[in-house]
Amino acid sequence: MRRLLLFMSIALFFTNVCGQELYEHQYKVKLGDQAPDFEMKLPTGETVKLSSLKGKVVMLQFTASWCGVCRKEMPHIEKEIWQKHKDNSEFALFGIDREEPAEVVLEFAKKTKVTYPIGLDPNAEIFGLYADKSAGITRNIIIGKDGKIVMLTRLFKEEEFGEMVSLIDSLLAK
Repeated sequence: MRRLLLFMSIALFFTNVCGQELYEHQYKVKLGDQAPDFEMKLPTGETVKLSSLKGKVVMLQFTASWCGVCRKEMPHIEKEIWQKHKDNSEFALFGIDREEPAEVVLEFAKKTKVTYPIGLDPNAEIFGLYADKSAGITRNIIIGKDGKIVMLTRLFKEEEFGEMVSLIDSLLAK
């Protein structure tokens, strides 16, 4: 009985750190941290630097074509976030495809019918700034206008996704 209580206490601790299952999800960053800066190439050849987006609400979605959960989540991101805010100059959304070449990323976007930009992370170096490279995807990171992380997600859970949509809406309403 003692062991069970100890195990449950430890599990509860790791599940509730900062209200985000950080340890379970192998994040290297936490809420309130300045988002690690990076440069990323888009399949078009354009380069995006995260620090150049300061002053905007930014959503980063780590993804890959082989990720079934990503395929399930991406149409929701497209419909409920991107289509609503894509014309808002205070918002930026980038998918970041892990370890796949541009042609695979372009085909993946076409198959999932997403129109938001998806950048390339060929060696998972960008991913490695935010989470252990051995950690899984899909995961989303919401960054406030001040460049600090305000939400971290892992996998696709409808209730949490709804909270993320509401958070983005409220940050853009300010």
